[in-house]
Amino acid sequence: METITSRENAKIKYACRLREEEKLRTADGLFFAEGPKLCLELARGCTLQTLYATEKALAHTPELEAFAGKTVLVTEPVAQKLSGTKTSQDVFGVFEHPGWQAADILAKGRRILALEAVQDPGNVGTLLRSAAAFGFDGVLLSKGCAAPFAPKTLRASMGAAGRLPVAPVQDLPQALQQLRARGVVCLAAALYHSRPLDEAPQSYPDGLCAVIGSEGQGLTDAAVQACDMAVRIPMTALVESLNAGVAGSVLLWHFRGV
Repeated sequence: METITSRENAKIKYACRLREEEKLRTADGLFFAEGPKLCLELARGCTLQTLYATEKALAHTPELEAFAGKTVLVTEPVAQKLSGTKTSQDVFGVFEHPGWQAADILAKGRRILALEAVQDPGNVGTLLRSAAAFGFDGVLLSKGCAAPFAPKTLRASMGAAGRLPVAPVQDLPQALQQLRARGVVCLAAALYHSRPLDEAPQSYPDGLCAVIGSEGQGLTDAAVQACDMAVRIPMTALVESLNAGVAGSVLLWHFRGV
């Protein structure tokens, strides 16, 4: 098994760049993940190119033996360089991007989540995880959304993007119009000019798309107008709005069985 002891090794430098640079991840069709649990989860849906791990980590997580042919041993100092956190988890994976396409989601998806300019990686990751948990079969991301395969998003989603089709769209309102053209009902989450969630239809024979906006601004007028209806989550007067990840997760749970 190959062993890397230098923090200046070219493979280590490249892995660190993958961790930090979205342009490189997109250009090379690869992404970087940290942690044994996350890497094992991602390997269920994505092709693992290389696993970097310390001897201690391999001994602690015997399930990683399944990737022995793709494993490179690293020393503790090298692991610390690879880590994007203060405390290294000593296991790192370089994976091939699953290559989801928006066209497939738009043509075949029945329960879809669409996000508009949701910038926080934690919120995007939370929503991807909730979409997978509640049986949604695709996620569309507008410009300005946090990248689904960035390390912080991956940690928050626990690798959901590796199993659930997630793809960017250049023009979200246009994408919503495409969905509506084939009968998918698009529901915008909005505070104003909206109906309480429990007044929304309960049957969606041709499909449903829940549309969530950015943390600070919500949905643009163009996105709301491209939807069939705007809905809001009933709340007490003590709170005006919910975090995007929480609000979206409530909607996804509400429509889990449609």
